[in-house]
Amino acid sequence: MKKSKRSNVDPFIVMDVMEAARKAESSGKNIIHMEVGQPGTAAPKLAKEFISKEISKNNLGYTVTLGLPSLRDRISKLYSEWYNLDISPDRIVITTGSSGAFILSFATLFNAGDRVGIASPGYPSYRQILKSQDLIPVDIQTKIENKFQPIPDDINTNNLHGILVASPANPTGSMIDKKSLTNLINTAKENNASFISDEIYHGIQYENKPTSALEITDDCYVINSFSKYFSMTGWRVGWMVVPEDHVRQVERLSQNLFICPPHISQLTALASMDAKEELEQNLEVYKKNRKILLEELPKAGLKTFSPPDGAFYIYVDISEFSNDSLKFCKDVLEKAGVAITPGLDFDQRRGNSTIRFSYARSTEDIKEGSERIKKFMKSNFL
Repeated sequence: MKKSKRSNVDPFIVMDVMEAARKAESSGKNIIHMEVGQPGTAAPKLAKEFISKEISKNNLGYTVTLGLPSLRDRISKLYSEWYNLDISPDRIVITTGSSGAFILSFATLFNAGDRVGIASPGYPSYRQILKSQDLIPVDIQTKIENKFQPIPDDINTNNLHGILVASPANPTGSMIDKKSLTNLINTAKENNASFISDEIYHGIQYENKPTSALEITDDCYVINSFSKYFSMTGWRVGWMVVPEDHVRQVERLSQNLFICPPHISQLTALASMDAKEELEQNLEVYKKNRKILLEELPKAGLKTFSPPDGAFYIYVDISEFSNDSLKFCKDVLEKAGVAITPGLDFDQRRGNSTIRFSYARSTEDIKEGSERIKKFMKSNFL
């Protein structure tokens, strides 16, 4: 039986790294995990306590496709709290993680063969989801002097039907300031290109507050999730905000593709939004971890990177030491017991000379991982 060309997508290498780390651990080796964007904390205690009581009395089943009205109302309130915006709950669509939101966004906005710009380096699943829908991902080769973010000229010169930006971004942690984001949105509009803003790392920022695309325009799609700031990766629940006249089309697609997001996850997400104290404590851990890596990586000779504005990643140029990031990461795992991610996941053209560190785990792990990295670099390169 033949397989479709649309299904011929690249592997997500970080998942392969996770599996290699798991095998090393199963053989008795102690591994420090700095490879994946998995918060070291579970869902907020308040949310877990709530759902343990709720599950015994709640008849879990299908919800309406757009999501629980109470959750959509609470997310609307979040936009008021975070951005001083009045976003109607009617424009909010609950999704099966941000991945479900990307599938719905691409299917709603684009036709087969359309060209969609994505930053490189960038989150690899953007490219693969686009390819699976017969869309053309257009890699924008961003520069460190622009903090690895697209600029208006990238829209003007690439004949795009749409552009997706992320701020804070994965793998770089960089953010787009309000002026630059406004210029990108206006340029997209001038080129009749749809604008999608991935805001999954909002809430995890260090010195400046991120700007939502919704502060600039309602004519965009905004995607977010409970995976990162709310520490609910495995619960698979996210959301999107779309223009009012797009809601029904997104709803029809979601009815057929997903029916509805998981009921139990929606209830847990609703409770998690009141766990502000615990969530802010998590942010303090990320701040400490970021500070450790910003100080310790240069001591290991790893000096070429753009300090992250948000998220929990540092993207490092290793071209001085290696032009094979996959082998470099395998060596670090084998010799130092630290799992990190090769840049090949994020940049198909230049990723052979870059790596990504995640500092989402405990501070003790980040300290230990830093020491192991320094010893590895001194033994092999310095």
